[in-house]
Amino acid sequence: MSAARARSWTVGGPDAPASGGAAGGERLDRHVAAACQLPRNQVQQWIRAGRVRLNGRPAKAAELVAPGDLVECDPPPPTVETLVPEPGDLAVIHEDAAMVVLDKPAGLTVHPGAGRATGTLVHLLLARYPEMAGVGGPGRPGIVHRLDRGTSGVMAVARTATSYQRLSRAFAGRAVVKRYLGIVYGRPAAGAGVVDAPIGRHRERRKEMTVRPDGRPAQTGYRVLASRSGISLLQLDLATGRTHQIRVHLKSLGHPLVGDPVYGEARWRGLPRQAQAPLRDFPRPALHAWRLALPAPARAESGAGGAEAGGGDGGDAAAGPVAWQRFEAPVPADLRRLWQEAAGEPFPPLPGWEDPPPPAPAATAARAAGDRGGRETRRPARR
Repeated sequence: MSAARARSWTVGGPDAPASGGAAGGERLDRHVAAACQLPRNQVQQWIRAGRVRLNGRPAKAAELVAPGDLVECDPPPPTVETLVPEPGDLAVIHEDAAMVVLDKPAGLTVHPGAGRATGTLVHLLLARYPEMAGVGGPGRPGIVHRLDRGTSGVMAVARTATSYQRLSRAFAGRAVVKRYLGIVYGRPAAGAGVVDAPIGRHRERRKEMTVRPDGRPAQTGYRVLASRSGISLLQLDLATGRTHQIRVHLKSLGHPLVGDPVYGEARWRGLPRQAQAPLRDFPRPALHAWRLALPAPARAESGAGGAEAGGGDGGDAAAGPVAWQRFEAPVPADLRRLWQEAAGEPFPPLPGWEDPPPPAPAATAARAAGDRGGRETRRPARR
């Protein structure tokens, strides 16, 4: 649907969009997002602005639609991108007509925000891919997910409106695999597990997040890959995508990331002497977005060869196993050097890819819970 074209339909009626959601019984924001093939957060903005009406009246995102309800949408006019492209280097892992997959270096902010107006990843993207202007939200062209400034690793960026909608739905629907590597203090008592604890904004330090019972549901799986000299290398799997999720969950687990200036601790003081200096001086959270798996798009969207790039496998998503695109960002030199110097041994070998799993039942439950709070539990992962 064009971002500037008004439309209306009857839930469950013959005029309902072919791509629409259920014929009734689902939230208004989910129904409109499915019908218009748009990210739900974008539809929620329309609803808050009064641009979506249910049976002729302003409605709330959580209202349930029923068969026969009239839904009317009056989207805002398309935004004009005002960012000025800035030439610079990009570490491109993969590109096709629909998207670009990058290896973002630590220290690079993804998009403009508080205190940062230039020199971000999107400025570099616009210089190389000017067609991204106007794709997605203003000031964030092509951005469907983010990494913190201090986190390195793999990111997917949309080049077209169609790709933006598809990728946004995949991330919002937990239909992706996001795998990180992190170096933490100590060693978790269980070799593998899941931190299942809701996250919300800290009540006093408003720029920080924390585990709180009325927060949004959040899950992080972990697996110990190696331990030495008071530190451990963890594989981390995100079932949800809350702000600072991994950093907050690891702190709540009692094993904060090395180098984290917000959620970390000076535990290097009690470790062997040869480990203290490299741990004390590491300048960023020791976190790397290592692997990303996405459901492969139709070949018509990605262009020739796009559906198989990055190791796609499986088959027709509509007729059988999901075909996946798999991308990996090499472990950066600073993390390898940190392990070598602090642990006194080479960076350990890493496991290979396994078939990306379907969304976990608990992640599906967390998605259904929306903004409702949950309870904090920690349970061992199934081995």
